[in-house]
Amino acid sequence: MTKVHNNFMELKFASRSENESFARVAVASFVSQLDPTMEELTDIKTVVSEAVTNAVIHGYEERPDGVITIRTEIEGDRVSIVIEDEGVGIRNIEEARQPLYTSKPELERSGMGFTIMENFMDRVDVTSSEGKGTSVALIKNLKTHRQTIGS
Repeated sequence: MTKVHNNFMELKFASRSENESFARVAVASFVSQLDPTMEELTDIKTVVSEAVTNAVIHGYEERPDGVITIRTEIEGDRVSIVIEDEGVGIRNIEEARQPLYTSKPELERSGMGFTIMENFMDRVDVTSSEGKGTSVALIKNLKTHRQTIGS
């Protein structure tokens, strides 16, 4: 029996800050087949930017030799995005999720990455192991144009 897969895409790219915009546009292009609102698409692009930037700056500490993986899956009107690195990991996830917390104050980071992700998505799950990397799972249930037309 053949297993039915949801529609998905997976990207792997070097942990370089210049690849952040590529990741954002690639995920947005894939999600656009659901005909999301501009606000939904902007939210998704923003959270991808935040998660990828965190992986580059915090996960790999700006070393360009790391790999970031993004898997985006569509099931109905639900979008799941998982962004993973194999970097240094997060010592204390709860502390890292606090607004204004940053482990790199010398870089003038705002410490709002996870807060932004939580505000723009329906669910954010973070798992991490020191020395092994971090996985950020983002879920958004879209209210597509097909649903909002005539509402």
